[in-house]
Amino acid sequence: MTTLRSVPALGTHPASGSLPSRAETRDRLSKATYDLLVIGGGILGISTAWHAAQSGLRVALVDAGDFAGATSSASSKLLHGGLRYLQTGAVKLVAENHFERRAVSRQVAPHLANPLTFYLPVYKGGPHGAAKLGAGVFAYSALSAFGDGVGHLLSPAKAAQDVPELRTDNLKAVAVYGDDQMNDARMALMTVRAAVDAGATVLNHAEVTGLRFTRGRVTGAELKDRTSGDEFGVTARLVLNATGPWVDHLRKMEDPNAAPSIRLSKGAHLVLKRTSPWRAALATPIDKYRITFALPWEDMLLLGTTDEEYEGDPGQVEVTEKDTAQILDEAAFSIRDQQLSRDLITYAFAGLRVLPGGPGDTSKAKRETVVTEGRGGMLSVAGGKWTTFRHIGRTVMRKLEQLPGHPLGEDYESVSTLPKRLPLPGIANPNAVAHRLLVDGPAPGPRMAADTAKHLATHYGSLSFDIARMANENPDLARRIHPDAPEIWAQVAYARDHEWAETADDVLRRRTTLTIRGLATDEIRDGVEAMLRK
Repeated sequence: MTTLRSVPALGTHPASGSLPSRAETRDRLSKATYDLLVIGGGILGISTAWHAAQSGLRVALVDAGDFAGATSSASSKLLHGGLRYLQTGAVKLVAENHFERRAVSRQVAPHLANPLTFYLPVYKGGPHGAAKLGAGVFAYSALSAFGDGVGHLLSPAKAAQDVPELRTDNLKAVAVYGDDQMNDARMALMTVRAAVDAGATVLNHAEVTGLRFTRGRVTGAELKDRTSGDEFGVTARLVLNATGPWVDHLRKMEDPNAAPSIRLSKGAHLVLKRTSPWRAALATPIDKYRITFALPWEDMLLLGTTDEEYEGDPGQVEVTEKDTAQILDEAAFSIRDQQLSRDLITYAFAGLRVLPGGPGDTSKAKRETVVTEGRGGMLSVAGGKWTTFRHIGRTVMRKLEQLPGHPLGEDYESVSTLPKRLPLPGIANPNAVAHRLLVDGPAPGPRMAADTAKHLATHYGSLSFDIARMANENPDLARRIHPDAPEIWAQVAYARDHEWAETADDVLRRRTTLTIRGLATDEIRDGVEAMLRK
């Protein structure tokens, strides 16, 4: 049990360069006229705000909850080309996805993404044969210009060495390919930082209570600060509705008669403790169209996902017993029973995919970006996939540039002239950062633990040195939050001062990994809340 008796006194003095207070941000938002108000702090809205600010526009971004607080932090954590799209002949789409994946993982955010080898097991009686899957992974790697190696077949014995929990009964062969993975919440937060660095004004936990109209046109929004209850408004030349699963809710604020534009699909995941090392991920075909994943992630094992239509309140989405049973049952096709014990589950989460409206099986629906313009001139955008978040931001900006009457004006840079691979804050080689953190520890005190150094390097990049500096100056901040996790208390102070953390969940679920590890105890939650109040 970790002791927290000194936590309330930690980090009482915000570091230099801290964020403006919420009151200062509200005042700034209410007094200025913005070119673009983005409502929705998921990755789609964040990316659009980032690109708009780069273009020289005056941009505001608000969200009713936390940044990436809903679906954007409830993904499968993958940056991938989309192997299953090859079945539908979408070769161009896969190539475009690979281009974006490699740009993000190699040039834009190598400190936040890491390569991951995938094993696709071929079982006797399975939905696909070895020859077909072997050809498929070869074509998949070819569309990535073989940048992740050549897709090929592997013997079951070799695969079992890398994944000891692989079920080998009736296993005929294993197809191998490469993709990337990330911590989606951290990637989103770094993109928020990039938007702010480019000039955007942002505020989370700010709920839209109504829209502003001028001669029938949407010209802003009325908001309520959920942390203080203060009400204020924002005026803008153009409003972008990027609220994801809530996109039609906001469209009805603009036009009560607006017809539904989207449908929702729920994707549930489980996080488990690992019973052995996993040096590769499993992507197991369930049927002709669906694959279930088993991903080594954050020293845990991530299982999922489901794909079923969802018609309930987006704010109430949760993992049900049915979801849990389905995920474990499907994982059992390729994973030994001992790794699938319910006692190993530390966390479960579900997100909502936003799909184009219409009939059909959600698992076969295209992950398209839906863009609609309301009668009040508000632009609504939803859908897409994490891998192409930069491309979606550019696409929305091109749409804004082409709107009749040029509501944004013409005195700004076109998105087509922006740098194609502008890096996110903290870009650095994570191995080099981890090495520096270990070597440059405080002379009189204990050196930073290796797992903490690696964790900081792969979640903050070069910004890790700011956190290490705080820990060096205050030994209490150098302590682990929980003995079984790599995070230290300096990260909580940093999240408060530099990453817009307002609640314990902001810190424990999205800025650190304590919740997904099952370690967010009441005692730790109390300590985090005490630090956030300082």
